[in-house]
Amino acid sequence: KPGGLVTTLNHSEEQWDAPNGWAPLQWVGIQGLRAYGHKDLANTIATNWISTNRRVFKQTGKLMEKYNVEQAGAEGGGGEYPNQDGFGWTNGVLLKLLTSDSYLKSANKAVD
Repeated sequence: KPGGLVTTLNHSEEQWDAPNGWAPLQWVGIQGLRAYGHKDLANTIATNWISTNRRVFKQTGKLMEKYNVEQAGAEGGGGEYPNQDGFGWTNGVLLKLLTSDSYLKSANKAVD
């Protein structure tokens, strides 16, 4: 999706379903694609995820637990509790992507 990997294709309004994307899924997907030689696709997903994080941060001043990856730059929603601010795995995945050599080599292509 434009903002990263969607967890499922189901639109149930539950937190693990579309349109939500979560940082750990992005990390596993990106690393798996890189390991199997699909570096361009992995970098595209990383760039899209980073861009989504940055856009929401510019709007809200915080990183979120989950994001709407179907509308890049939108917060996620649904589930049994409100979207959480400053979630640890979001912070960790974003920092790791921003500082990884694999991402940095393609980062100049990304413009928010």
